[in-house]
Amino acid sequence: MPMPSLAGSTTYRIATMDCPVEENEIRRALEPVAGIRGLRFQFAARTLAIRGDHDVQTAALAAIRKAGFDPKQHTPGGAAPTGEPDRHAHAHDDHGHAHAHAHAHAHAHDHADHAPDAAPTSPIRLAAALILALAAEALHFLAPETVWLKALGLTVAALAIGLSGIDTYLKGFGALRRGRLNISALMTVAVTGAFVIGQWPEAAMVMALYAIAELIEARAADRARNAIEGLLALAPESADVLQVDGQWLTTASAGVPIDSVVRLRPGARVPLDGVVTRGQSAIDQAPVTGESLPVDKTVGDPVFAGTINQAGELQFRVTAAASDTTLARIIHAVEEAQGKRAPTQRFVDRFAAIYTPAVFLLAVAVALSTPWLLGFSWLDAVYKALVLLVVACPCALVISTPVTVVSALAAAARRGILIKGGTYLESARTLKAIALDKTGTVTTGKPSLVAWELLRPGLDARVLAASLASRSDHPVSQAIAAGLDGTRIAVDGFTALPGRGIEGRLAGQPLVLGNRRLVEERGLATPDLEARLAEHEQQGRTVTLLADTAGVMALFAVADTIKPTSRDAVRELKALGVVPVMLTGDNTTTARAIAAQAGIDDVQGNLLPQDKQAAIQALQQRHGPTAMTGDGINDAPALAQADIGFAMGGAGTDIAMEAADVVIMNDNLGRLPETIRLSRRTHAVLWQNIALALGIKAVFMALALFGSATMWMAVFADMGATLIVVANGLRLLRPQAGTKV
Repeated sequence: MPMPSLAGSTTYRIATMDCPVEENEIRRALEPVAGIRGLRFQFAARTLAIRGDHDVQTAALAAIRKAGFDPKQHTPGGAAPTGEPDRHAHAHDDHGHAHAHAHAHAHAHDHADHAPDAAPTSPIRLAAALILALAAEALHFLAPETVWLKALGLTVAALAIGLSGIDTYLKGFGALRRGRLNISALMTVAVTGAFVIGQWPEAAMVMALYAIAELIEARAADRARNAIEGLLALAPESADVLQVDGQWLTTASAGVPIDSVVRLRPGARVPLDGVVTRGQSAIDQAPVTGESLPVDKTVGDPVFAGTINQAGELQFRVTAAASDTTLARIIHAVEEAQGKRAPTQRFVDRFAAIYTPAVFLLAVAVALSTPWLLGFSWLDAVYKALVLLVVACPCALVISTPVTVVSALAAAARRGILIKGGTYLESARTLKAIALDKTGTVTTGKPSLVAWELLRPGLDARVLAASLASRSDHPVSQAIAAGLDGTRIAVDGFTALPGRGIEGRLAGQPLVLGNRRLVEERGLATPDLEARLAEHEQQGRTVTLLADTAGVMALFAVADTIKPTSRDAVRELKALGVVPVMLTGDNTTTARAIAAQAGIDDVQGNLLPQDKQAAIQALQQRHGPTAMTGDGINDAPALAQADIGFAMGGAGTDIAMEAADVVIMNDNLGRLPETIRLSRRTHAVLWQNIALALGIKAVFMALALFGSATMWMAVFADMGATLIVVANGLRLLRPQAGTKV
């Protein structure tokens, strides 16, 4: 299943858009248009999805046309495109994402529907242009003085330029008419100038090679932008749905209503989000959460679209439409993140806007001044100026940043790290402190029985306590019951004692299972018992006591244990120079006990939400850039105050995904140091690419001015620099060395 367009959007095809340069021009043209809620560019398909109401769409189209482009509405099935937005396309904008899935299928036809428009950059056409350019070179070399062969060579060169460069000419002349000196304008002037001064073989070769380079750039950029697309392809397009007559019917996933019951066979992929209603199995959740080990699922457990059923057959109740599954929301969030420009990307865009006109002026100066200053012939001076224009094209510089940023965003998403924009991706490297909520972040958030002690010999207190606890739905009682395997006996007269515990009769004997308060109220506390309770409480444990009328028979210690990944994650954060701090609403004694197990030295307990916000402010003043990690609900003020907000356990949690800047989909605290390392790698690659692009340009510009650089060398320098920076950026798609799941 292809990646969908932005939910609530209309998609347009722009035949002359195939490079980040055009993207930047369109973005600048759309900046004054208010109400645009999202943009999505696809270079290979030459499409732009615009999210906004009808009036916004109309204003956006006018702005794009004013910038010299011709957008046509993209429709599936080969329907005739129009130049105006469809008034019915947004009927559901204010009521959800009812038609997002339709966009998915529309996008599947991008290439098939518009094959004729894509011809100028098709590999076959470019191959023909390259062959003609080589033929022009051969004719020029073999018979430079033969009139009819020269005329034939001119014709062949013109055909090569026409086949490969018509798009470039259209864009270049349009930019020149508007007084804008972009890459297409530079190439149009350079190739036309070379043809005019008699260097028609080189003009043909340069245009053919430039078009090939543009195709390579577009494919590489598209690979980076669509690296996340494989996730959505994991969700099946159909599902086996239970009908009212008890039969199973295979139905398109997009049409399955919420609360339907779906059957999932062993080895099948989950088509929709839901909750298991029958069966048990193990589910591979790696596509959504990044977990490598399958997760056991039984009745009441959630399942996510795109994950893989390992063994047993399951039935589940659908909880989200196809367009609103956790997987679809991940894709949507990554799409929006691609539209948020990283700081380095904004810098490069501003630099390119100055650089290109400056190079054009430099070329004019070379053409006009070098005959006087350096004694060049006028023909040589013009030729050097044209070479300068070709070698100075900022393609490599412009494409290096979006490819790098999107590759990093996609790599993070594959690992269950959802980063909501290049800004957060880049700024994570600057973090000096990370505040961690305790429950559900450092700990599992689920109490479990960690210790028990028999205080009256000769009794099987385990059976008695387990039998009583199994009758209660209190989390502490459930933890005791789960931790005490074995037989159960009947309980008569079961009663809950709010705030204290539970009581009942077992084999005719009255028993209570409760907290310290209950025991003290019944006069059963002793100094020895108080000492034992204090010992457990200092370790952050909740103690429950089993007692009869004669005294306490046994104690059971329950605690919210730390996650297996927490200790290693804290150690890695410290190794990266980041200070971990625990901020929790729990009591300080319990917080210190948990923090000690995790290796956290700075602990603040008994904090209300506003206290956590104040604590974040204090950490920012003390350490510098600070992140907050929590559940995105109670920690909302602190998440907003922090430089970066991390939400733990975003799978299926709408509020967490909305509240935070980064969502860790699988509750693995180790993803925090991984995000920081990825941020540092991305920053390094960005500046490597900038240095490579500008360095290569500088060398060949010097050769163009003072050496013997030709237009061939110029275009190969431009192509080579582009391929180098693209390959360097795509390295981020590979997993980091030593990363843990």
